[in-house]
Amino acid sequence: MLDTSDFSATLRMIGEENLDVRTVTLGVNLNACAGRDGDAIVTAVYDRICKTAERLVPVANEVGARYGVEIVNKRISVSPVSILLEGHSAETGVAIAQAMDRACETVGVDLLGGYSALVQKGITAGERTLIESLPEALASTNHVCGSVNIGTTKAGINVDAVYLVAQTVLKISEATKAQSGFGAAKLLIFANQPEDNPFMAGAMLGPGEPECVINVGVSGPGVVKRAIDRLLQRSGNPRLDQIAEEAKHTAYRVTRVGELVGHEVARRLGVPFGIVDLALAPTPRVGDSVGEIYQAMGIERLGAPGTTAAVMMLNDAVKKGGSFASSSVGGLSGAFIPVMEDHAISAAVTRGDLTLEKLEAMTAVCSVGLDMILLPGDTTAETLAGIILDEAAIGVTNRKTTGVRIIPVPRAKKGDHVDFGGLFGAGTVTSPACPGGNVAFIRHGGHIPAPIHSLGN
Repeated sequence: MLDTSDFSATLRMIGEENLDVRTVTLGVNLNACAGRDGDAIVTAVYDRICKTAERLVPVANEVGARYGVEIVNKRISVSPVSILLEGHSAETGVAIAQAMDRACETVGVDLLGGYSALVQKGITAGERTLIESLPEALASTNHVCGSVNIGTTKAGINVDAVYLVAQTVLKISEATKAQSGFGAAKLLIFANQPEDNPFMAGAMLGPGEPECVINVGVSGPGVVKRAIDRLLQRSGNPRLDQIAEEAKHTAYRVTRVGELVGHEVARRLGVPFGIVDLALAPTPRVGDSVGEIYQAMGIERLGAPGTTAAVMMLNDAVKKGGSFASSSVGGLSGAFIPVMEDHAISAAVTRGDLTLEKLEAMTAVCSVGLDMILLPGDTTAETLAGIILDEAAIGVTNRKTTGVRIIPVPRAKKGDHVDFGGLFGAGTVTSPACPGGNVAFIRHGGHIPAPIHSLGN
């Protein structure tokens, strides 16, 4: 017999609980734009993006209106730009970034990812050029986001690349000091970077992906939180396994909505549908917070003992629900904990309940890593490199994606408040409990070998 409860629950999520599709992201392969003439590459990149994405925004709006679901962001991910920079200068890289920025304005998308390099095992000339161009590229554009993959479970961790990227983050912060170092918020440093992630700043069209593809990111932390609230009202004091089951069923319904929208957008654009990424990605709005879910589960003060277990339980429930709903779940599906973008988590950091070290522990069982964290302006490259290495070690050892998006704020000290506004949110500057004492380790450089369980064939 047809169970109408799922239909009514989904309609309630859309009509009453503001369920939205967080992003429809069009992947575009730019490799055909490569060549020896830098000016020709710049022109080809602009033309390729504009031609491929010209109908993305109107089609997404039409599909959203048809199903009564808001598609909040329309975005683009491109193949790693470092491939285009082999034999070219940093100036060409900046020009490409600026051309991509103009293309975003032309087609009306909000962000573009893929100004990226994959350096987990070594650095080519083009990849080094891209990394060196990042400060000017991110400072001179509004829509372009970058990423660097510095480690994988199969390859280990490229420590030389980590140190170079750490130094580059400081340069990006300095290049955007008038905006409190905001440029660093557009760079994500990965271990095990997924090739089909639709969320920024780490979106990229990886090797092995189609020429063009639609990937969808569905969020909905507010929907999950309200589902748990209703369970608490019905049951009084439900068991944790009951709470996990409620989150799983809610994730199932949310994923079905995202897949429906994604397939329809892809059909109308005449491109393949890739994946639906069910990521509980918050925004700074009250009611759209992952931290509020943990509070509803009984972690009244985020950072208290038990917080990491709550993160693990929610992340697992989301993945189970999404996997049952679709055979095309991918990206980073699970729970995100971007500090500045989640008002409850940001408040916990401000109070001192949630430290950098506790956040690191939580990243072992969440879907991303240390995300949108403000650091003092005098943080050293060695400290940044150590933070990146620690996070990469968690990902490489556990066969999972981890990322680091940290913003050294020029002239800021621990405890200062910074507000980027909009989606990027606000937060308090924090710092490691022991920020120094690792210089000799970092300056050894070299490569941290892959763990023994990487030999899986």
